[in-house]
Amino acid sequence: MPLAPAVVLLGVFFAGPVVWSVLLSFTDASLTGSAARGTSFVGLDNVVTLVQDPAVWNAVVITVVFVVGSAVIGQNGLGLALALMLRGRGTAVRSLVTLPVMAAYVVPEIVAAFVWYAFLNPEGTLNTALGGLGLPGQSWLFTVPVLAVVLANIWRGTAFSMLIYLAALSQVPADVDEQAQVDGASGWTRLRYVTIPMIRRAIGTNLVLVTLQTLQVFTLIFVMTAGGPGDKSETLPLLMYEQAFQYAALGYGTAIALVLLAIGAVFSLGYIRAIGKEEI
Repeated sequence: MPLAPAVVLLGVFFAGPVVWSVLLSFTDASLTGSAARGTSFVGLDNVVTLVQDPAVWNAVVITVVFVVGSAVIGQNGLGLALALMLRGRGTAVRSLVTLPVMAAYVVPEIVAAFVWYAFLNPEGTLNTALGGLGLPGQSWLFTVPVLAVVLANIWRGTAFSMLIYLAALSQVPADVDEQAQVDGASGWTRLRYVTIPMIRRAIGTNLVLVTLQTLQVFTLIFVMTAGGPGDKSETLPLLMYEQAFQYAALGYGTAIALVLLAIGAVFSLGYIRAIGKEEI
C-alpha cells in the first residue's frame, strides 16, 4: 500500500476539515452559552436562515464584484498585459518592471492593508497630492469602499499572474509568432489567434488560482474598511467572521463558509466550461 500515507494525509489535512465544516453547518454550535456546552443537530435551519438573511445576499453580491474586479479583470488582465509587455525585453527592462510588482506581492497582507489605508484615508497621501494640484479630496474608503479594496487587492496580487504568464509565454515558439507577422497579421490578431490559444491552459490555471485566493481575502478588507461603511464592503469572509466570532454563532458562520465554497466551485466550473475541460 505505497499510497496509504498520502491518502491518510489527504484525509486528515484536506478532506477532514471540509467534512467537519459541513457537519458543523447543520448544528447550533456556539462559542458561548448552552449551545457551546451541548451542540445540537438543527438540520437545515442554518440554510433556511441564510437564504432569508439579506446580509448574506448583500455579501454574495459584494464578494462576486470583488472577485471579478480584482482577480478576473484586475490581477489576471494586468498580469497578462505586463507579461506580454516584458516578452522579449532585455534584463534591465524586465528587472525594472518585475521588482516593484514582486515587492508588492511579498508584502504581508496586513502591511499592504495599512499602506492602502494610509494612502486613501482623508488625511492620506492621495488627498495630499490632489490638494497640491488644487483638486478636492474625499474620504475614499467611505465613498468608494469596494473600489478601494479592489485596487488594493490588484496591487498586491498581480505579480502571481504575471509570473504564471511569463512562464507560459516563454513556451510559445517565437517562430510561430514571427510567421504570423510575416503573413501580415497585426499585433491584436496575433495575440487573439496565436498567443492566447497557445497559453489557454495557463489562463485557466491562473484564473482558478487567483479566484480562490481572492475569495479568501479577509485581512486586507477588514483593516481598510471593516466591511463598511455599514455593510457596503462586507464580503462573505467578513460576514462569516462576524457571525462565528463576534456573535458566537459558529454553526451559522460555518454555513456561510459553505456559500463561499459554492461560489468558488461555480467560478471554477465556469472557467472549465469556457476554456475547455481538457485544457485545465
